[in-house]
Amino acid sequence: MRLRTVLIISMGFFFLLGIGLVYLVQKPADLTASQNKDPLYLKILEEKDQYEWEAQDARIDSVWKKTPGIVGRRVDVDASYKKMKKKGSFDVNLFVYKLIQPKVSLEDLPASPIYRGHPDKEMVAFLINVSWGEEYLPGMIETLAKHQVKATFFIDGAFANDFTDLVQIIEEQGHTLGSHGYKHKDMGKMSKSEAKLNLEQADEMLFALTKTKIKYFAPPSGSYNQMTVEAASDLGMETILWTVDTIDWQNPTKEVLLQRVMGKLHNGATILMHPTEVTESSLSDLIKKIKKEGYRIGSLPVLLSEER
Repeated sequence: MRLRTVLIISMGFFFLLGIGLVYLVQKPADLTASQNKDPLYLKILEEKDQYEWEAQDARIDSVWKKTPGIVGRRVDVDASYKKMKKKGSFDVNLFVYKLIQPKVSLEDLPASPIYRGHPDKEMVAFLINVSWGEEYLPGMIETLAKHQVKATFFIDGAFANDFTDLVQIIEEQGHTLGSHGYKHKDMGKMSKSEAKLNLEQADEMLFALTKTKIKYFAPPSGSYNQMTVEAASDLGMETILWTVDTIDWQNPTKEVLLQRVMGKLHNGATILMHPTEVTESSLSDLIKKIKKEGYRIGSLPVLLSEER
């Protein structure tokens, strides 16, 4: 009799334990079922698509060559629902997102020049090629600092040897340093081995000053061939060109320079300039006008990153 009582009590205990386990397993599903009937939850499902972006892979464009990818995002419906439920109303500012990374990055692509950032990115970058114009650099650096703008300076190796103080100031200000080759030679007429030797000479000088590996190279006068690009790639550098040209070396008026840039401004633009008198005097107004149009101005690494 006593054994039978123990067995009945034990069976009852395990039965109640089983009900509890079933409850624990089913409760989240029950909650999801209740969410599905909540008008707030349905509203999130209805609206989420217009706030989501597809991730886009880096690719080689037929015109613009190597083009960076850009992240996508998805709405985390359940997390968004919890935040809005707590507030008690639908609010797009409370959407919770999951970032979707591209499957192909710039590093996965073969050697090819880069002209611009991603066309969906509302950002532009200043590319400043430096092989002369040392008298105008301090003023340009001061203007960039005043407006809290970071640029990318492509420094000729021979210039770096002659004006080490200016190169170090540019680096200390947090700008990106790139290579402009050595002694402004026509890289488009060089063999791969000649181009590589030229780039190594410049890289040696720049590394000695900054202790930083150079990742970007701008060919003098934009002259290059595929062997130039491959030589740079072998040395761990991307070959950089531009989409908007100030043509400041022709000494235009300030008004003409501003019109040239603002008339061709676009998402992902790379804006080429040099240390000239007109560029120094125009830079502040140019920055103000670009920002007024809603663009951010970032350094080349930021422009070419996959972040939006």
